Amino acid sequence: MIDETKDTQDSEDTTGTSDTEGMTSSDNVTAEGSGDGEDLAAAWEQALETEDNGLDNLEFPESMGEDKVLSQNEIDSLLGITDGGGGGSNDGIFSILNSGNLHYERLPMLEVVFDRLVRLLTTSLRNFTSENVEVSLESFVSIRFGDYLNSIPLPALLTIFKARQWNDFGLITTDSSLIYSIVDVLLGGRKGNALMRIEGRPYTTIERKLAQRLVELILSDLEQSFTPLCPINFDFDRLETNPVFAAIARPGNAAIVARLRVDMDDRGGKIDFLIPYSTVEPIRDLLLQTFMGEKFGQDSIWENHLANQLWSTDFTLEATLDEITLPLGEILNLQVGSQIILTVNPESKAQLKCGDQVLFNGSMGRKGQNKAIKIDEEFLSHIQQSMQGASS
Repeated sequence: MIDETKDTQDSEDTTGTSDTEGMTSSDNVTAEGSGDGEDLAAAWEQALETEDNGLDNLEFPESMGEDKVLSQNEIDSLLGITDGGGGGSNDGIFSILNSGNLHYERLPMLEVVFDRLVRLLTTSLRNFTSENVEVSLESFVSIRFGDYLNSIPLPALLTIFKARQWNDFGLITTDSSLIYSIVDVLLGGRKGNALMRIEGRPYTTIERKLAQRLVELILSDLEQSFTPLCPINFDFDRLETNPVFAAIARPGNAAIVARLRVDMDDRGGKIDFLIPYSTVEPIRDLLLQTFMGEKFGQDSIWENHLANQLWSTDFTLEATLDEITLPLGEILNLQVGSQIILTVNPESKAQLKCGDQVLFNGSMGRKGQNKAIKIDEEFLSHIQQSMQGASS
């Protein structure tokens, strides 16, 4: 009994000692954890102080604190506005706003028509003004009709003409510089005088009449330019000075604008031809075709070269005495020495063929040591007449 009691006390003492050591270890861990937290907080505080000091030491330019005022040129450049006042810009904000514009098909033949018009109009205006006139094609673009009307620099004369065969309309815009130049030249103005642009007054009756004569001359040359492609008549309809009254199509409709530059020594101006796509729809297939040369697909140099090569081309003529039809069994039974009976005699005609085409008939004969065929004259003349009839 005494030994058991002693063992029990020893175990209790041992347990108490273990609990005391556990509490001591726990206290040490807690103390170490609180020490690490204080070190971490101190590190964060130091980093924040360093960042604040870095921001305080940064230098900013004085202009960043002031309001920047754009000049008029910078505003125009941002908006894509140019001094030329042309129809539509590809720069600035307008390029973003117009990014949804449709891409219209290219009409190669129409470009050639206006190239031909440039040459014809140069000669006609020289005869009309008795001056040294130079006409050049400045641009050829596709644009919406409404955008073009908004881009016309005023004052200007707008001529509406009708395409009789197409039953539709077109527009010719003549700027004030060209009108005043034509009036000055036709009424005997001196060379070298700077033209004064008169703002705020309508065109006089004389100026309108002279401008109408100029437009009629232009329409006549435009008809000749289309003549190799298709017959067309352009009739003068009316003159307008306000673009609102020159609406020949809806604002969103596509149109072709060809701008011509007319120079007369130190004077001149511009002419704009606007033709809606709906106007040229009847000849759209013709305008889409490709070609070589100025004659709309007929190149004389290539034709002569091809004709010369055809005359010197070699081909094979076959002389056929007779043709017979045999069963396949008889053909397979043919051997050396077998005979094929032809239904011809010495007076029978032979056929001269090129491929499957029979060209001539002729009589068999001999010339020297060679077999020969004399072509039947009547059959040859018949072929010549047929060829002449086809060519005519």
